[in-house]
Amino acid sequence: MLKRPRVALYQNCQRYAIMKTRRKQPIEAKQLRGFKYFKRIDALLKHLHNSNNDPKRELHFDQYAALLLFYFFNGIITSMRGLQKVTDFDKVRKKLGISHASLGSLSEASHVFDSDGLRELFLSLSAEASAADGIPRPPGLDPRLALTAVDGSVLDALPRMVWALWLDEKRRAAKLHLDFDILKGIPVGADITTASGVDSSETQHLKQTLESNRLYVMDRGYAEYELLQSIMTADSSFICRLRQNTVYETVEDRVVSEAARKAGVEYDRIVRLGSAKRRDAISDTVRLVKIIVTNEESRSLGPRKTRVSSKHTYRTDSDVHEILLATDQLGLSSEDVGLMYRHRWQIELFFKWLKCVLGCRHWIAESENGVELQVYAALIASLLIVLWTGKKPTKRTFEMIQFYILGWVSETEMDRHLSSLKPAV
Repeated sequence: MLKRPRVALYQNCQRYAIMKTRRKQPIEAKQLRGFKYFKRIDALLKHLHNSNNDPKRELHFDQYAALLLFYFFNGIITSMRGLQKVTDFDKVRKKLGISHASLGSLSEASHVFDSDGLRELFLSLSAEASAADGIPRPPGLDPRLALTAVDGSVLDALPRMVWALWLDEKRRAAKLHLDFDILKGIPVGADITTASGVDSSETQHLKQTLESNRLYVMDRGYAEYELLQSIMTADSSFICRLRQNTVYETVEDRVVSEAARKAGVEYDRIVRLGSAKRRDAISDTVRLVKIIVTNEESRSLGPRKTRVSSKHTYRTDSDVHEILLATDQLGLSSEDVGLMYRHRWQIELFFKWLKCVLGCRHWIAESENGVELQVYAALIASLLIVLWTGKKPTKRTFEMIQFYILGWVSETEMDRHLSSLKPAV
């Protein structure tokens, strides 16, 4: 049993050594091919060409954005110097519609081109894209409501990125605030702030960006009565996990069906949230559903890691824990309320995709605007994969696209892979 981790560690060291050796090798033009899937990008970025234009500027906004997207889809390029090197090749310049760019031009671009241009393109693509393998709409959910998970994720920055205030002088970070449409399987809203300060507050950010006709699914970090009231005032709904010590007054006990009890529902009540002093913060009664969750058996070789208890008073390795959910939706079954909260995990999977697979945690620009440009380019790249394949982006599909660009996979093999992903008509 002790040999497997050692073998895995040795293999990982070998992979790291190979990757490190490859990165030191200069990029050659023959390593770059497969620009077929970048044809549509020219039309998408064309309107950015004259943004922040200057008669002396040789690198325009649309060209810089095309380079950022090319960076995400090409595993060979790992730095700004690598990105600058590919502009030396005639084939790259012709296919991407760019000219030769110096390191100074690329550095300047991260400061002068407004990230709002890519943000608007991201929002435009999110309105068009939809993954066929998204979560099916629950039968009791109002068809007008878009099931939207909201959360924030910290993006580690370099100590010299002074604007990215966080814990101390050495630990800097930005924060990505994301709205994720669970049914479509795509991000539909995003903003980047520093990881600390007033702007970093997830609840305050959501208050400022609320939209109508959404069912917001939130973890207990969003459990503020004023926020829940603001969501209802904005003509939207919510499913929010509450802390176990939440104070409330029971107005009505609803009947719990046998199916709900099998799903772990302990009770389903209509309540008034808050103590006598805080009751005015949310004027309407809400529905409170308590669910007992039993974790599935761990498949790992080691023991399950401990977690904070439901009341945040101690750590435990127990497989049983309680979840307290508040919602203003009365028509949903209690088991569907729990199921939709469970689907909130889709946004966590997307964060993992963005950071670990797409690689949006290695910065090629260090200014605040440059980080925003890179994050929006990463989100656009994710949406392009959905538009190309019709399904949510996965590591296997992303690898196939990279192999195709590197010339390791033929066009026929690439088309065969994409065809196998598309849903049957």
